[in-house]
Amino acid sequence: MTSPADAADPTAPTSPMTGPHPATGPNPMTDSRPDPLDTALRLVRAQTAVVKRFDSSLSGLHGVSLSDFTLLLHLAQAPGGRMRRVDLAEALGLTASGVTRGLAPLERIGLVTREAAARDARVAYAALTPTGRERLAEMLHTARQVAAEHFAPEQWSAEDLTQLSALLTRLGGTAPEHRHIPRP
Repeated sequence: MTSPADAADPTAPTSPMTGPHPATGPNPMTDSRPDPLDTALRLVRAQTAVVKRFDSSLSGLHGVSLSDFTLLLHLAQAPGGRMRRVDLAEALGLTASGVTRGLAPLERIGLVTREAAARDARVAYAALTPTGRERLAEMLHTARQVAAEHFAPEQWSAEDLTQLSALLTRLGGTAPEHRHIPRP
């Protein structure tokens, strides 16, 4: 549908299905809603910045990535400190082979071990070792420091963090069971 102004200007780029031509995008003078693609891309860039910050500290101090830390944290939160590999893959949003690749180096350095199910040898568990628990406690301390620096009170009010947390939850940014992050 064209407006009277567009009808008067035959060169105005429009599409019968979407309004403004995709090459020109939305018109900031007439659209009050932010561009959803721009918002999504900003979120991706923000996530990249946060991941880099965590990776830098965790790898420099503990020799693990944020992905490794997240995997260990899921195991620590699981009953008995262990999970079926398939459940771990689902919780992390990875494939079974992705979890296997992620667990291999953690197994080599003794943070995680592989356990077979007592009743079904086809089922494999990933379990946090005692060393893994100790190292995770150290990693948690570092991760909390990085998060505190990233969300410093000088730049982020309590209300900002509450709102951001709520918005991220709406996007699916929460653990399925809302598990508590252990304190060291």
